[in-house]
Amino acid sequence: MTTARDVAEYILQLADSEVSDNDVTNLKLQKLVYYVQGFHLAMFDKTVFSDPIAPWQYGPVVSELYHTYKENGGSVIKPTAEYTPTEAFSEEQENLIKEVFNVYGQFSAWKLRDMTHQELPWIEADELKLPEIKVETMRTFFKDHIN
Repeated sequence: MTTARDVAEYILQLADSEVSDNDVTNLKLQKLVYYVQGFHLAMFDKTVFSDPIAPWQYGPVVSELYHTYKENGGSVIKPTAEYTPTEAFSEEQENLIKEVFNVYGQFSAWKLRDMTHQELPWIEADELKLPEIKVETMRTFFKDHIN
């Protein structure tokens, strides 16, 4: 199975290849990875990565991923040159990641944070003080948003 880092590095490659304002910081990356997981669950009924997503103060976060990129602070993250995640994905998964990036990558990190704070998966985990966002809640929530 792929990891959240695979998804993150693919997103960073997409952002780096774009001639636009799609700069990706750690905060924004976390939200994009969350949306990839959510839509993957909705479309394929399974996770794209097994890493848990926690309900942190600023929205959904994959802890391991956060620690990988935290040295960047609020600065733009560039893809790791030696990291080639595209080999890990099927064509359908690549297309999904590209679509999520194209739709959600246009928003600022803070806009994405605000959006996730209004969605059931984060709200439920935050209010119940759960250590992670439930996969089943994500699946149901995102299925409702693609139908």
